Amino acid sequence: MRMEVKNALYDRSLSRAERAGRTIEQMTLEEKVSQLVYKSAAVERLGIPAYHWWNECLHGVARCGTATVFPQAIGLAAMFDADFLYRVASAISDEIRGKYNAYQKIGDHSIYKGITEYAPNINIFRDPRWGRGQETYGEDPYLTAELGIAFIRGIQGDDPDYRKADANVKHYVVHSGPDDLRHEIDVKIDEKQFRETYLYAFARCIREADVACVMGAYNRVNGEACSGSTRLLKDILRDELGFQGYVVSDSFAIDDFHLHHRITDSAVESAALAFNNGCDQNGGTTFLHLTEAVEAGLVKEEDIDRSVQRLLEERIRLGMFDERACVPFHRISEDIVDCPEFRLLAREAAVRSIVLLKNKDNLLPLRREVRTLAVIGPNADSRAVLLGNYAGTPSRYTTILRGIQEEADQRDIRVIYAEGCDLYQEEYRELCDTDLIPEAVIAAQKSDAVVLCLGLSPVLEGEEGELGAVQSDRTDLGLPGRQAELLRQVAAVGKPVIVILCNGSPLSIPEEEPLIDALLEAWYPGEEGGHAVADILFGKRSPSGRMPVTVVNSVEDLPPFESYDMKGRTYRYLEKAPMYPFGFGLSFSGFTYEAEEFPREAALGEDIRFKVKVRNTGTYDGETTVQVYIRNNTTQTKTPVRQLVFFRKIYLRQGESGVVEARIRSRDLAVIEQDGSCVLEPDEYTVYAGGVQPDAVSVALSGETIWEGTFRTVGERREIPY
Repeated sequence: MRMEVKNALYDRSLSRAERAGRTIEQMTLEEKVSQLVYKSAAVERLGIPAYHWWNECLHGVARCGTATVFPQAIGLAAMFDADFLYRVASAISDEIRGKYNAYQKIGDHSIYKGITEYAPNINIFRDPRWGRGQETYGEDPYLTAELGIAFIRGIQGDDPDYRKADANVKHYVVHSGPDDLRHEIDVKIDEKQFRETYLYAFARCIREADVACVMGAYNRVNGEACSGSTRLLKDILRDELGFQGYVVSDSFAIDDFHLHHRITDSAVESAALAFNNGCDQNGGTTFLHLTEAVEAGLVKEEDIDRSVQRLLEERIRLGMFDERACVPFHRISEDIVDCPEFRLLAREAAVRSIVLLKNKDNLLPLRREVRTLAVIGPNADSRAVLLGNYAGTPSRYTTILRGIQEEADQRDIRVIYAEGCDLYQEEYRELCDTDLIPEAVIAAQKSDAVVLCLGLSPVLEGEEGELGAVQSDRTDLGLPGRQAELLRQVAAVGKPVIVILCNGSPLSIPEEEPLIDALLEAWYPGEEGGHAVADILFGKRSPSGRMPVTVVNSVEDLPPFESYDMKGRTYRYLEKAPMYPFGFGLSFSGFTYEAEEFPREAALGEDIRFKVKVRNTGTYDGETTVQVYIRNNTTQTKTPVRQLVFFRKIYLRQGESGVVEARIRSRDLAVIEQDGSCVLEPDEYTVYAGGVQPDAVSVALSGETIWEGTFRTVGERREIPY
């Protein structure tokens, strides 16, 4: 009988449901429960090997040794390029499989060595103080959805029978700090904002990308724990959105039910509450108490069977029980990990992610007259700022200093290096009376231009409890430590100053900005970050990144961090002029935008399609990002100030023209009413098409002209599915 069941699990003539179901029939309650935690036990008599479900691939295979490290997720978002992100994710999943196949050969089933990945993070980066904002695709629901879909498809592959790896959208659903309150906070949010901002990307990733897994967040929403809410996990996720995959809690989040949220009295009650309300698997060990919960009558064994069925079917779909010849991904060799092709891809991603925020008098790219260059700052030669959090270990990496030095050597340019100051401490590495700023001033005096490498690092922002971090969220948005002082003293020398910021969340520097001649936002750019920065500085590439977040002028411009109300947050609801707007970014070239075949009227429920003609009017070849925004002019319902509804990259040589086919989804013309209903109604809309957002600050900083037009929708008002 046991052999028959084992054959069923490995029998490709049966459906996935039959293979899993026949196996479950022979399992004891304890064996079933052992599959519902993040470290599933082996059931050797049934041919089920042990498996660890917790693995990470946010911007490359993470926490698992050598791997290609791409720019941090916020940098990948700054590319504004879903097609290229798909290429990055496909490379990451190749490395996932290559490493997994190698570990399987030696029987290693430990953590971070599997093919079920806890990424992408599609939470909305609503507040720049959140240290984990670096893991997201920024503040806009549409951008987040488009990039999330691309990443998921790249990770999971397109084979009709097998998944290359599992993607997981997290953290479901209203979750974005403060991180030190995440285990206890109860987020209050009305139904309109819940659906208008927080649910949108999850809904689209589930419906359009067939994502394998959804991770529940730590916090509560309107009184219910995200990893144990009937409304969130059953009514919305399963019934409304049609999710077919498996639900996992965030790591040890179910312990919070009795330890911090105080909504249960024991681990047994917590396990029962989470499981009965829709959580299939515990990213921890609390679900081991489900055996007691069944015996106490709190949980039904047939419900246990349903969740085990989902998990076993997923393992079958990943090819874990099929012969090597049957599963194309079993043939991916570990030799693909850290290969030259992927290093080049990481470099290209880093170049595309860099945003040029200022370029006074066209200082960049650097001219031939610059023969001596000072490279200064605590981030100049830092490996940590290349990587960000949730990163792998690159076998080769290029710091900003090294990248500049390599390029300068080829151009016979002398580079003088000075660290300048500690990243965040007033005293340099805790040595009393040690001041390195004078050395930086001397370096500036001896140079024709200065590159100042400033910003943050993962020790100053990230997840609560991360090893080596001194804080997770930020209370101040400015430069830490003595960095602002370093900038002021170096700028006082009078040489052209180029500042390169490395950070995961935006830095507000309105007082320092006038001292800067050129400003590059480089994020945490990955293993090839130094080469990418050098490519931009010396003009080998023209910058094309765009800001996926708004840079406010100060923390005083923000609502309280604990409030999830969107009033005054992000470009969609902003009330004060920002320093640098969402969608903003400069180029070494210039571009014009003109809509063609633009409809003046459309029936309700129809997508809006038109063309945007783009011309490169400058003297550099390069890419630009066509961005399309809409504003609802007539509805009585409160809607965003404007919202992104389309974006697309286009590469044009100098003097060349090209056409982008734009599409506005009819669903994105709907308004969300106060009760959460999604409504299409006859309205008038203003449409904007250009290379930046159509706000006054973007237009003033870029000098670009934004195309503008209006159209009306006609038909009977009606409610549509969310």
